[in-house]
Amino acid sequence: MTTTERTASQSRSFSLAQSDFPLAPLASGQADVLALIVDTEGPSYRPKGAGMAITPEGRRTGSLSSGCIEEDVVLHAASIRASGTPRVIRYGRGSPYPDLALPCGGGLDILLMPVSTPETRAPFIAAQAQLAARRPAALRLPLPDASGEVALTLTPDLRFLVFGKGPEARIFAGLTHLAGYPTELFSPSEETIGKAEGHPARHLVSARWPEGLQTDPYTAVTLFFHDHDWEPPILTHALASDAFYIGAQGSLRTHEARCATLADAGVPPEQIARMDRPFGLIPSARDARTLAVSVLADVLAEARIT
Repeated sequence: MTTTERTASQSRSFSLAQSDFPLAPLASGQADVLALIVDTEGPSYRPKGAGMAITPEGRRTGSLSSGCIEEDVVLHAASIRASGTPRVIRYGRGSPYPDLALPCGGGLDILLMPVSTPETRAPFIAAQAQLAARRPAALRLPLPDASGEVALTLTPDLRFLVFGKGPEARIFAGLTHLAGYPTELFSPSEETIGKAEGHPARHLVSARWPEGLQTDPYTAVTLFFHDHDWEPPILTHALASDAFYIGAQGSLRTHEARCATLADAGVPPEQIARMDRPFGLIPSARDARTLAVSVLADVLAEARIT
C-alpha cells in the first residue's frame, strides 16, 4: 500500500472550467470511478476540484498531478469499485508512505467515489446538459461518512468567434482550435474558409452579424479584417452582447476611426469602450503567427480577470 486514507471533515466549494473536470465519461457510464482533488497542502500542479475519471479497464480521463500518482489512483479505484464505498486518500506531504512523494513537495487529498448506478450518474448527466447549453453547472458530491460535501461549479470552456479574412483570421482560428477551445470562423473569403482545419467555418455573404449566432459570457469575439468596412455591423452586435471579450485588428489610428464610425452609428460610448485595446499583448505584431499568440494570450488574461 502506497497511500494512507483520510476522511475530510468539512464541506468544500470549488469553481473551475469544464475542461478541468472529466464530465463526459462519467455521464455516459464509460467511467465508473471519480477521483477528485478535495484539498491541497503547499504547491499543487492541478487546482482543487480537478478530477480524473477511471473506467473498469483502468483507462483514465483527466489528471491529478504531473503524472506522479495517477497509476496508483487507478489501483485504488479497483477497491472503490468493488466496495461501492467512497474514501479520501492522502498523497505527498503528511502521508506516512513517503515512497510516493510528490516532486513539488506538496500534499493532495483525493476523494475516490463510485459512479456506477443511474442514481449516481444522474448529477453528471444534468451537469453535462447545462454545459452543453453554455450555462454553468453545479455538482454536489458527498464526502465519506457524512462528513460534508464537495460543491463544484463548472463553467463552460472559453469559445472563440473569429471574423475576418486572410492568414491572420485563419491562423488564429487554427490556434484556438488546436488549443482545445470551441472555435467558429466567419469570413467573406472562400479561400480563408477553404483552408480552415478541423473547426466550423461559415461564409459571410454580407457585412452583418450571422443570423442565429449566439454569444454568452464565456465567448470572445475577434475581428481580423484589413477591409474595415466589414466591421461596424459585426461590432455593433457584439458590443451589445454578453461576450466577455471583443477586439479588432488594426493600428491606433484604425482603432480611433473605428470608434468614430461606431459613435456616428449611434453605438453608446460605454459599449464602444468595451473593445479591447491594444488588440493582443505583443505591441505591433507584424506577422500572423505572432499576432495569433498575442491575441490568444490577451483573451486568456482577460478571462482570468473577469
